[in-house]
Amino acid sequence: MEIGIDSFASAMYGSHTLSSVDAMEQLLDRIVFADQAGLDVFGIGEHHKKEFLDSATAVILAAAAGRTKRIRLTSAVSVLSTADPVRVYQNFATLDLVSKGRAELVVGRGSSVEAYPLFGFNLNDYDALFQEKLDLLLKIRDNEFVTWSGKFRPAIQNLPVYPRSVQPKLPVWLGVGGTPESFIRAGSLGLPLMVAIIGGYTARFRPLIDLYREAGRKAGFTPNQLTVGLHSPGYVARTNEQAIAEYYPGYAELWTKLGLERGWPPVTKAQFDSLMGPEGVLVVGGPEQVAEKLMRHSEALGGVDRFTFQMDNAGLTHSQLMNAIELIGKEVMPLIKPK
Repeated sequence: MEIGIDSFASAMYGSHTLSSVDAMEQLLDRIVFADQAGLDVFGIGEHHKKEFLDSATAVILAAAAGRTKRIRLTSAVSVLSTADPVRVYQNFATLDLVSKGRAELVVGRGSSVEAYPLFGFNLNDYDALFQEKLDLLLKIRDNEFVTWSGKFRPAIQNLPVYPRSVQPKLPVWLGVGGTPESFIRAGSLGLPLMVAIIGGYTARFRPLIDLYREAGRKAGFTPNQLTVGLHSPGYVARTNEQAIAEYYPGYAELWTKLGLERGWPPVTKAQFDSLMGPEGVLVVGGPEQVAEKLMRHSEALGGVDRFTFQMDNAGLTHSQLMNAIELIGKEVMPLIKPK
């Protein structure tokens, strides 16, 4: 199992707000440190909100590419529905050149929808936009010269798209939530699947992942070609007690705030404790507990090839996040991938 970090480039640490310059510098320092600590991948999301600095994902990743050596660099996710697939490919092919073949893309429709009005798209076209733009992106990835036509973008008639990526086939993962059609789509296309599980119990996604694998099998892909990734909230500290004490206050504050926007009830400690249980989504604790939970989740889902921690959404400080990255690299990963 590959292990990594996903970040939304938050400039909000509890009651303290960093300047954008300081928050960006700390984020780049964490990516460099994750590379040095041996983590496999670092992802940057895409939002268009005041508290996040990740609206230009490829730019952040390119800055990180110049300061890192081996860690893979990916979006988490790129909101493909509101973007031009030509520019998305060009940006990440350029990142692939800068990083010498370490770029990846996770594309999705976006659970935060502020990009749709910002770029002039109608939310009623939420799924149709994504289907069409994914089709174009994959054609561009697989062909230097492209002929294509659709509803939401002008047609392309036998035109080349440059630059080309270092990797013969730039990795494109499909980021999904809980819609069965999305899992089937990923399987039918043979795309690696990144499942965002941010609440409830992880094992409940097994039927959806089974749909993905079955759709892939029917489309002629082998099990080795059908990769499953998992993105969930998590945090590692020296002990279970320390991890909970540091993580819970900010987690409760943020998710209660999100609940006001999205119609969820306020977070309670009892609810948090439930999510901390063996089947719960939160991968929070000391190194041994976290490693055990990751292996348990992988078994429950029929095998997980990559796990990414979403850590900077709980008011944690830069120092706490750096300590977590060190523990993941030095103590969690050896338990999951013993030499």
